[in-house]
Amino acid sequence: MRLERNLGMDLVRCTEAAALRAARLMGRGDKHAADQAAVDAMRFALDAVPMDGVVVIGEGEKDEAPMLYIGEKVGSGEPPEVDVAVDPVEGTTLLAEGMPGAIAVVALAERGSLYHWTGIAYMDKLAVGPQARGAIDINAPVDENIRNVARALKKEVEDITVVVLDRPRHKELIRQIRETGARIKLILHGDVSAGIMTAIEDPPADMLMGIGGAPEAVITACAMKCVGGEIQCKLWPRNDDERALAAANGIDLERVYRTSDLVRGENVFFAATGITDGEFLRGVRYFSGGARTYSVVMRSISGTVRYIESRHDWTKLMRISGVDYVHAR
Repeated sequence: MRLERNLGMDLVRCTEAAALRAARLMGRGDKHAADQAAVDAMRFALDAVPMDGVVVIGEGEKDEAPMLYIGEKVGSGEPPEVDVAVDPVEGTTLLAEGMPGAIAVVALAERGSLYHWTGIAYMDKLAVGPQARGAIDINAPVDENIRNVARALKKEVEDITVVVLDRPRHKELIRQIRETGARIKLILHGDVSAGIMTAIEDPPADMLMGIGGAPEAVITACAMKCVGGEIQCKLWPRNDDERALAAANGIDLERVYRTSDLVRGENVFFAATGITDGEFLRGVRYFSGGARTYSVVMRSISGTVRYIESRHDWTKLMRISGVDYVHAR
């Protein structure tokens, strides 16, 4: 059965559940406990979604993750058949240290749509919003891409902001960006949020550049498919073992993966809820007896983007979810 039902609001309830559980552990220094809290809540909520889902991007292989592992069946079991990508906490270190930018994310598309090669964990990425779509080429020099994006956005190069993960591997990239005169926004973690930031209204950044997680590239592509942005990626092996793995499996390391290679489906959903405050989404706010969450939900087939502020009463939430958010540890 085709994916015709609008599952957006069902998915945002899953990200809200993960955010509400995980946010109680903000700043406590235990990223594993925070991630597990989010996984527990998201897994419970996903079972109520009317779908026959398979996790293709999740917490790892079955022997590494007890829940939301790759290949796990989620949802009620009824049609439609879908691929599901989850990141219950994007930015576990951010959350554990009480830093900005942690979010809970779910995306889905028709079965067989999402790229999920698991042998190489990293990709070199270049992403822009809809106004600069078509202006980038990951094989072109850094300065050429920045100039082309500036031209597409009708900006001076000096007014372009490029988001880059703050990693030693990006030392040369940062040097090349600085030589153009463009501005740089360094981030510690969270390149899903960083990629999407280039495509929202009044974006705080114009481009994402650099090497990050391959699963995060696919999740970013889901959002880009919904809003009309663009992401281009190339697999980036970390060592000789991964290069040998690619050679043994006939993987072309020079291949450019575009948005529609990473997510081939035409009916794509993306939902995210802020856990800690960030430029993309506000974090969970607590008050006596409940909390407020701030979320976004997108659908590619309609181009709809909804920002949602929700008020949650603890007593009612526990009654309908079966999860004790108040005393989560």
